[in-house]
Amino acid sequence: MRRLVIGDIHSGLKALHQVLERAEITKNDHLIFLGDYVDGWSAAFETVSYLITLKNTHNCTFIRGNHDELCYKWMTTGEANPQWLAHGGHATRASYLIAGKDKWKSHLEFYEQLENTFVDENNRLYLHAGFTNLKGIEFEYFDQLFYWDRTLWELARAIDPNMTPQDANYPKRLIHYKEIFIGHTPISKIDIAVPKKAANVWNVDTGAGFKGPLTIMEVGNNVFWQSNPVHELYKGEAGRNP
Repeated sequence: MRRLVIGDIHSGLKALHQVLERAEITKNDHLIFLGDYVDGWSAAFETVSYLITLKNTHNCTFIRGNHDELCYKWMTTGEANPQWLAHGGHATRASYLIAGKDKWKSHLEFYEQLENTFVDENNRLYLHAGFTNLKGIEFEYFDQLFYWDRTLWELARAIDPNMTPQDANYPKRLIHYKEIFIGHTPISKIDIAVPKKAANVWNVDTGAGFKGPLTIMEVGNNVFWQSNPVHELYKGEAGRNP
């Protein structure tokens, strides 16, 4: 069994199809999606519909992203957060309204069942953004940090590469897990990027919502596959680009 992590999709269904084909996924693979399924390109409703179908045929773990939570809040309350609309929400709202509210039930269930974190049998942690508690995720006070925090990636990048976990000044947040896999913070918004590791944290968000590709990476050997730059697959659309 391969364990494969998939970065932020941002409604790029064409890119998802492309990269799943390139990775030659099978029903024996465990697919871990790191969140942000919507907000960006025009296929928000279609992307989540496909993921729901995929969940019925493959071994999938779906992590909650901040954009997924924002979309869910709009669907359940009708409140359109201006910041959400400005960062991909316009395209998502249009996609869902075109589909029609009579088709939303399974999508609402999908959003409700998203997981904030997942830890595998080898003590690898998967989550969308980060956490701040020095003792680990079990002691985190605010669940929202799992899909909003950016300080974990900032911290990992700032660590002196010569430091080891045995060093007294090594960040306590990072010593609890063999590896940590996140999305949320694009490695690049304007160029093609590849997954990047800092300390024991892997960032798999290669900017699919902007001008980068969508990435799948195999855990353990760090082999990865990428789609074409997603904006090339949705010509005439802005995605999350300014």
